[in-house]
Amino acid sequence: MTKSRSGIIVVITFLLAIAAAVIAIGLGSVRISVPDILETLLHSTAGNVNDTIIFNIRLPRVILALIIGANIAISGAILQAVMGNPLADPGLTGVTSGAAVFVLVIMLAKPEYTHFMPLAALIGGLLAATIVYALAWRRNGISPISIILAGVAVNALCGGVVGYLSIIYSDRLPSAVQWMNGSLAAKGNSVVTMILPYAIVGWILSFFAIRKANVIRMGDQVAANLGESVNRIRILLSILAVFLAAISVAAIGMIGFVGLIVPHMARFLVGSNYKYMMPMSMALGALVLLVADTGGRTLFSPLEIPAGILMAVIGGPYFLYLMRRSVF
Repeated sequence: MTKSRSGIIVVITFLLAIAAAVIAIGLGSVRISVPDILETLLHSTAGNVNDTIIFNIRLPRVILALIIGANIAISGAILQAVMGNPLADPGLTGVTSGAAVFVLVIMLAKPEYTHFMPLAALIGGLLAATIVYALAWRRNGISPISIILAGVAVNALCGGVVGYLSIIYSDRLPSAVQWMNGSLAAKGNSVVTMILPYAIVGWILSFFAIRKANVIRMGDQVAANLGESVNRIRILLSILAVFLAAISVAAIGMIGFVGLIVPHMARFLVGSNYKYMMPMSMALGALVLLVADTGGRTLFSPLEIPAGILMAVIGGPYFLYLMRRSVF
């Protein structure tokens, strides 16, 4: 695939994500036309009904879906390069569940410390990733099946902790149910303000890490022959991937399979070069999660299906297909 074609595909995907965001703002119990949306965005009028709906309810949710989708997709793309495993993603490798446990401890046991949730999520994600690495590492490297088995073990352990917390803090559980299902409902500007600075830092570091990701995906021996410190690259990229996944968990809870599906789609569209695959994963992840969230809140009205549940329904069969093709 030519570089110009890959670049064009990336630009088109970013434009599609922007267009989808505008359309998503207009969908809901109160429909707002695209011209009215643009008029409100460009010429906000205090007290206007459209102004209230867009700026207080829909726009924060759309922006959050775009941010979270981009974060998780980039995290999955990095983990797949680091582990040399096409089945790696923050959910399957235990990073998401590890972060979720630490956040849930704060939400249920120490709600007065909610401002520490991003830090707690990062610590939990790093701990889970370390355990997975330790369990999956062999003398000849990390095999795809070892990662999956280690991830299953860590996810099971974290699931047990979540169950325990749910029992002893059952009176406080209703407030955390939506978060546990990966819902973007009722997420306002405060959540966007909380996560955006972290996300921007993560995106900048990700683009600086493109060259290292390209080196490590070619294998340890090639990276060593190029004079690179393989272990150092692996550790730094893993920390970056965990950081992006953890801040996403802190904001809206557990969203599975975005980090698995999107990098595969990006690789199919623009190839394996992370110069194009990284921004493609970012744009496509934002688009995929936005579509999932918008579908969940509009297709089943008046019910609302959390984006995390929809992604699990879609991603589960796709994971089985990839595992069958890639491992066995």
